[in-house]
Formats: sequence, C-alpha cells, structure tokens
Amino acid sequence: MWIITVYSKEGTTMFEYETEKQAREAFVVIKGCKVLSEVIYFNDPCFKLTAV
Repeated sequence: MWIITVYSKEGTTMFEYETEKQAREAFVVIKGCKVLSEVIYFNDPCFKLTAV
C-alpha cells in the first residue's frame, strides 16, 4: 500500500493507493508539501520465516 500525505494550513490529508505506479502518478499532480510512503505489513506472506 502507498500513502501520499499532504500538509497544508487547513490540515493534513492522506491518500491511499494500491500500487506504486498509481501513487507516483498522483504525486506529480498533487500540489503542496507532500510525502510519498510505502506501508509494509510484517505479517505479509513474503516475510514468513522458512525452516532451514
């Protein structure tokens, strides 16, 4: 999951995207002070420990 956080005088707004491509396309269009972040869940199957 990808999050764009936008900071303004009115407050903080967060936008959520499923893919990096979607987030980067939106990031270019959004004006203002912004941060692009990837959210990683450590219980995702790709982080599962395997037996040696």
